[in-house]
Amino acid sequence: MKKSLLYIGNALSSSGNTITVIESLSKKLVGEGFVVTIASSRKNKITRLLDMAFTVFKNRKKVDCALVDTYSTQNFWYAVVVATLCRWYQIPYIPILHGGNLPHRLQKNPGQSKKLFSGAKTNVAPSRYLFDAFQKAGFSNITYIPNAIELHNYPFEHRNSVLPRLLWVRSFAQIYHPLLAIKVFERLKELYPVAELCMVGPEKDGALKECKMYAEAKKLPVVFTGKLDKAEWIKRALHYDIFINTTNFDNTPVSVIEAMALGLPVVSTRVGGIPFLLDHKKDALLVPPNKVEDFVEAIVFLCNHASEVQNLCKNARRKAEQFNWKNVKQLWFEVLEA
Repeated sequence: MKKSLLYIGNALSSSGNTITVIESLSKKLVGEGFVVTIASSRKNKITRLLDMAFTVFKNRKKVDCALVDTYSTQNFWYAVVVATLCRWYQIPYIPILHGGNLPHRLQKNPGQSKKLFSGAKTNVAPSRYLFDAFQKAGFSNITYIPNAIELHNYPFEHRNSVLPRLLWVRSFAQIYHPLLAIKVFERLKELYPVAELCMVGPEKDGALKECKMYAEAKKLPVVFTGKLDKAEWIKRALHYDIFINTTNFDNTPVSVIEAMALGLPVVSTRVGGIPFLLDHKKDALLVPPNKVEDFVEAIVFLCNHASEVQNLCKNARRKAEQFNWKNVKQLWFEVLEA
């Protein structure tokens, strides 16, 4: 008999945000026979925290284990509160490490970090980057389980050559530096009048408004789609040739793995967990953060070297196959059923 799980995190897609791991992973676990209760979908941060705490209390005698999405920003404190309650009620809990800046959090809040992570059944790191960082910080209860995709949903598109038709998929948050994508596009437009840029994702912290104002002021024909469901943006991806990831902080972004599975060559900043996910010139091109000309140079290279594009995409698809749920779920079974 499968176990009963409590999953605590930000389930906010109903409020216009992108689907987060709590929503996608919980569905996969239910599909494998686990009973999963999740919290919270409350938009207000205080109400959400209260809902999370109440859900732990309400289910304290019903669940075998709690999964706790753990971020490096303000939402870190949700995990601290939930983990404290789990220890109080003797509920085994597993933090799932999402924040690309969590190594900094370990240094900034060492006391709370030690209580949170040392008291866990194990800590699940979806990237080798965080796995290594936590090991170096002295945590031995750490398990590597990558983010997963349903590979059959991502048809591989063979591209014999590419044009600078760019796709960007992420929430519009300052840490992901979406404005850089528009500045790269602005420069490319001077070199390639046929250049295009489509940006997919919801507003997070005012970054979308800033991007729209910049594009309008510069008269740049950027396509802003807002939030799209998975099937919609996968269909739209067929029209574009290059995926760009402009972030300043990152862990293991699912959108990049999805682009690799679809056959889109990836140009990304070399930050956080990205170098642990992508190999420069083997399955992607990596550039320094916040460097317009480096991005432009990499994209121009792809447009002028068709054989390199084909090799990058072939290798990237092969790597993306490692993240297929059929493989990843066995790692979850070992952790949850132990």
